[in-house]
Amino acid sequence: MKTQTNKLEIEYCTQCHWLLRATWMAQELLTTFNTDITSLALVPGTGGIFEVRLNDAVICSRKATGRFPESKELKQLVRDVIDPERPLGHSDR
Repeated sequence: MKTQTNKLEIEYCTQCHWLLRATWMAQELLTTFNTDITSLALVPGTGGIFEVRLNDAVICSRKATGRFPESKELKQLVRDVIDPERPLGHSDR
């Protein structure tokens, strides 16, 4: 059986001090997708960036949406790539 590789990156702005937000999002995603995410990197950036990439594709960008993603929303975005049929319990409501 082939194991799928899922590389997650959260790039956050060091100037804006968004490390805590990035680590909280990382913890939420690792808790929900503990066996599906094969690597997670926190990537320091500048210029107000807060971007989440899964397998090198941007799945969420603060610049594009004008806001931070909610935990529930981010879990749904990751699920839709990793395993679209997976129920997320309370995060689907």
